[in-house]
Amino acid sequence: MTELIACLSTGTGTWGHVNRLIQEDKWDKIILITNEYGKENFNKNEKTEFLVVNPNQGIKELKDDIYNKLKEKIKNTEVIINFISGSGKEHMALISALLKLGLGIRLAAITKDGMEEI
Repeated sequence: MTELIACLSTGTGTWGHVNRLIQEDKWDKIILITNEYGKENFNKNEKTEFLVVNPNQGIKELKDDIYNKLKEKIKNTEVIINFISGSGKEHMALISALLKLGLGIRLAAITKDGMEEI
């Protein structure tokens, strides 16, 4: 079972990258870390779930928020993550939450050859 967790936040053109990543592989579950705007405006598929956070909170609070919302959702021992979209603070909070959950992480991105692990 392959689970993708991606940030869906700021960055010009990054939503297109995330959308293509979602479409490029046969994910069992997709979790998008986003804000209310992302939840309301991104077209998700049936495997996609939004994890809505407030990116304006402090980094420790953001990490705790992500951790508490993810701990019941992830059943595997590792996940694939993508950081094309979002801020450094969101990325750090997500990595910290995933490591606190004891999960292994792999990074994936869209390249000229399609979806690749990097």
